[in-house]
Amino acid sequence: MCGIYGIVELTEHRKPREEMLASMGEVVVHRGPDDFGHYCANGIALGMRRLSIIDIAGGRQPISNEDKTIWVICNGEIYNFKELRAQLEARGHVFACNSDTEVLVHLYEEEGLNLFPRLRGMFAFALWDSRRSRLVLARDRLGKKPLYILKESHRLLFASELKSILEVSHAERALNFPALEEYLALGYVPAPWTLLKGVEKLLPGHYMVVDRDGVRRQQYWDVPAGPEEQRSEQDWIERVREKLLESVRIRLVSDAPLGAFLSGGIDSSAIVAAMSRLTGQPVKTYSIGFDGEDRFYNELPYARIVAKAFATDHHEIIVRPEIANLLPTLLWHLEEPLADSAFVTTYLVSRLAGQSVKVILSGVGGDELFGGYRRYLGAGLQQYYRWLPNVVRTRWLPGLISALPQDRHSALKNYIRYADAFVNSAALDPVQRYMRYSTIFSRGEQQQLFKSGLSRGTAGATPFTSTVMAQYFERHPGLGGLNQLIYVDLKTSLADDLLALTDKMTMAASLECRAPFVDQELVDLSTRIPGSLKIRGFRMKYLLKEVVRPWLPPEILNRRKRGFGAPMGAWIRSALAPLIEALLSEEQVRRRGLFNAAFIRGLITRHRAQRADYTDHLLTLINFELWCRIFLDREDPGDASGVMGFQVTEAM
Repeated sequence: MCGIYGIVELTEHRKPREEMLASMGEVVVHRGPDDFGHYCANGIALGMRRLSIIDIAGGRQPISNEDKTIWVICNGEIYNFKELRAQLEARGHVFACNSDTEVLVHLYEEEGLNLFPRLRGMFAFALWDSRRSRLVLARDRLGKKPLYILKESHRLLFASELKSILEVSHAERALNFPALEEYLALGYVPAPWTLLKGVEKLLPGHYMVVDRDGVRRQQYWDVPAGPEEQRSEQDWIERVREKLLESVRIRLVSDAPLGAFLSGGIDSSAIVAAMSRLTGQPVKTYSIGFDGEDRFYNELPYARIVAKAFATDHHEIIVRPEIANLLPTLLWHLEEPLADSAFVTTYLVSRLAGQSVKVILSGVGGDELFGGYRRYLGAGLQQYYRWLPNVVRTRWLPGLISALPQDRHSALKNYIRYADAFVNSAALDPVQRYMRYSTIFSRGEQQQLFKSGLSRGTAGATPFTSTVMAQYFERHPGLGGLNQLIYVDLKTSLADDLLALTDKMTMAASLECRAPFVDQELVDLSTRIPGSLKIRGFRMKYLLKEVVRPWLPPEILNRRKRGFGAPMGAWIRSALAPLIEALLSEEQVRRRGLFNAAFIRGLITRHRAQRADYTDHLLTLINFELWCRIFLDREDPGDASGVMGFQVTEAM
């Protein structure tokens, strides 16, 4: 695991200056504090910061083939590298070290640009073929590792993090308005866009070739789309259990200490159970919790049940809401704003874990694969809801539910919030219904939010949410309701929200995160499972719970689902109130020159009075303003690592 970065000249076959490469690496030391390596030649410069995980002594990068005509830098892990190495050695290839990265140069010699289907892992890599003056940039199938690209007039810059590119680029830092509108709608910026004009993210499952013929992009993989296989329930249980154990097993290969995040939910508990079964040793587990008024989000009692059941070496962190000084540093690490409070909890628990391990396993992706979101449940219930009389569906129920109080910090009021989304989307088509569940600022709200004269019409862009989303729904119309929603999530929010924040927040703590649920073979298997087994009636993740039923205590199997987020809505009303005033005051909003200050003040007022829950709206705006100050205004985010008010409870 590391951070990679580099420069390729497009017009002149000259050698990039090595001091530029050094500057790109200095801002991502957190991704690789153990080592660094550079390769510079005519037309190319490759660099990396290394977090030593496999072949600690010998796995330095960049790595070359035998005659040093092919060089590679890779961020990630190739889990099937031993199998590939054996095959390549049988064909006469000579390896210089035991690193998983070295298989890439030899596999490229054998397969060329057809190497990608052979790789099982998480990766973003850059490969330089000096014989062809060809640079190949590639990203793993589901987007577990990031890769940013900026094409200038005479060169192309690429890096694991945007900061490396900005360190040496002379391009103007200008806001990408179409990307801003998508961020306001979705709470994340969908690839290939970023909020900076000219900078793109390489799409998951794609590679880019830069050579004498120019720059071209190619997709090498897409999320499988069925068809659903009709097998017995028991057969599916056994197949998923076997593949889950295999997925965890291959992620236990490490020459550095490893552990697991443990929230006490089904997904993380399943990973800990599998690790315990496979290793026969106490697993190091790390959990986060809240106390006082934030108890609704506290999952520590469940995490402790799992820790006790498997006799783990358990560590906890209790978080209090004094996080205002921490947010700028987190936005500096995120590099793109997210309206997902899980970035806070992920960072803090990563800091805790990073004190004793270098590798962490996570349950991220389990909800997407096996039907763990309430919006999935809503999709299945729509067909029954349509049986109600029209006047009940369109007038009585929407009016009644909309009048009830909604608050994600209360179990009952949170269900009302989801019920409101359900009844108000029942008559919509699948794309509109998906957006009703997923959208933060609706099109109408954006019209009120933006200042007069600032609109999509002036930006001249086609909405991502009404074109690309629709294309994803139309690409596989035979999938059916639930699996169609899962396909769209795997193509969008998984990579650009969950996997993005997981990578950035764990790497901020110099911690490598591995996610067994988003293993390509487990994903492939899950797409063939009938939706009726993923959700049965009102029971979400029905099949996965049956898979892990022999492993987990009943309290875990039967508990109510909570997200891995922070009580941001309550914090906005209390501890974060001064930050809100500093960032979103009428004066500050007018100074930024984008938004309607009166509209934002109305959101704040109604949220504080608990007349509505605008947590997502306000977090979207807070993080955007912080991002602007750091990446457009070039303000120093400061070092807030020592100001967070939390306590650490060591092993139980």
